[in-house]
Amino acid sequence: MLCTALTGISQEALRDLRRGKPRTLELQSTHNVVTAAETNPGDHIFMTSVDKEDLSPGDSGIMAEILSINITMKRMIEFNSGLHFEERERISARIQVRFCSTTTVKEVVDEGYTRPTRVDVIRCTSYHAG
Repeated sequence: MLCTALTGISQEALRDLRRGKPRTLELQSTHNVVTAAETNPGDHIFMTSVDKEDLSPGDSGIMAEILSINITMKRMIEFNSGLHFEERERISARIQVRFCSTTTVKEVVDEGYTRPTRVDVIRCTSYHAG
């Protein structure tokens, strides 16, 4: 199954999702915001704690269903000694997701930081001791 991937998600957030309750996450990493912007409610998304640069076949994560997405821009103004000010803008994404299954990466399709990271995943239906 080919789907988009959110990377670098905290282990704590992934554990909370595995408990079955929907959770809202705020994404600030550029590559995760780009990925979120390319998805819609109802889509499935792969989530892992592995960083984007280290994502490779065999890495595990979870499959989650996107319930809602909200992309916002925050404007911040910093004053420096009353003479100068600097204006910054930051885009962030808030997504609400619900756990679907545990998955493993079969193949990574990375087209750079301006395109969403996509992975081909295999849904795990059982665990084997080994």
